[in-house]
Amino acid sequence: MKVLVTGAAGFIGYHVVKKLLTQDLEVVGLDNINGYYDVGLKFARLADSGIPKEKIKKGQCVQSHKFPAYRFIQLDLTDREDVFLLFRNERFTHVINLAAQAGVRYSLENPLSYIHSNIVGFTNLLEACRTSSIRHLVYASSSSVYGEDTPVPYKESARTDHPVSLYAATKKSNELLAYTYSRLYKLPVTGIRFFTVYGPWGRPDMAPWLFMSAISKGMPIKVFNKGEMQRDFTYIDDVVEGVMKIIPSPPQTGIPSMVYNMGCSSPLQLMDFIGIIEKTTGKKAIVEMADMQPGDVVSTFADTSLLEADFGYKPSTPVETGMRKLFEWFGDYEAKRPRDRGLFCQ
Repeated sequence: MKVLVTGAAGFIGYHVVKKLLTQDLEVVGLDNINGYYDVGLKFARLADSGIPKEKIKKGQCVQSHKFPAYRFIQLDLTDREDVFLLFRNERFTHVINLAAQAGVRYSLENPLSYIHSNIVGFTNLLEACRTSSIRHLVYASSSSVYGEDTPVPYKESARTDHPVSLYAATKKSNELLAYTYSRLYKLPVTGIRFFTVYGPWGRPDMAPWLFMSAISKGMPIKVFNKGEMQRDFTYIDDVVEGVMKIIPSPPQTGIPSMVYNMGCSSPLQLMDFIGIIEKTTGKKAIVEMADMQPGDVVSTFADTSLLEADFGYKPSTPVETGMRKLFEWFGDYEAKRPRDRGLFCQ
């Protein structure tokens, strides 16, 4: 098995690459290293995988000095010719697409970047997979496809045709495109609707990191909808284990296309989540209440019964445990980082 992981400098991609390398698989990581959030964190993830920043040159594969089976290339999926050349040269068997322009709120201000990256880039990837006879494409979708009026817990069979953000609309478009390629060309595809993934090496634009950073430093946090929200927080190790179970098992249905929820099925009230961070850090949060933001939803809640039925798997790490691990990593990383990186809230 030879696996391409896109978004390899991102949060989930970094962890998936590290896990694949423990299985003695040949892995190529790809990322455009965009500036949506601080690139210093992305380069730090790559460095931890044996890919030093000074060795990275756009369009050239870099050999990891830590993992003989790992190489990385800086490439944008919207660069169609370069993507096709990479597929022809490398002859991948499996692809895990974790590359995307992320962020619900950012999509309100920069819609075209989402169309460019999440739809054009994803279509290029589908076409490359089709012409290369890829055995299985696993791609990241999102809980955001459910919108705001979907009954909870969210089931994969629920209607998802009323997105409330551009980000959600592009993720739903990914699912439709993947299904169509599967139907027309028998390309085996599996989409994973991730639910608020958190943990070490996470994203600094998401609540677990933002709140942990601010509360640790005695700075205020902004809480939307006056705290009347809940999220299905899912720890990164659980997510990676789920991805690993799905990769070698392409759908065996007539149209080889499936979509799964991947969450803990244990939604937590936002104020209770803040309480866990207070207990973890030993500091009291300074809360600034705010109104609901456009593009956001009040609640997320995954029904993972289909994932359990097909793979005997369900994420299970308690939030208290996961946030403790994030806090321990947070302190260690904060102590080591150069002061000018700006990875944490100032």
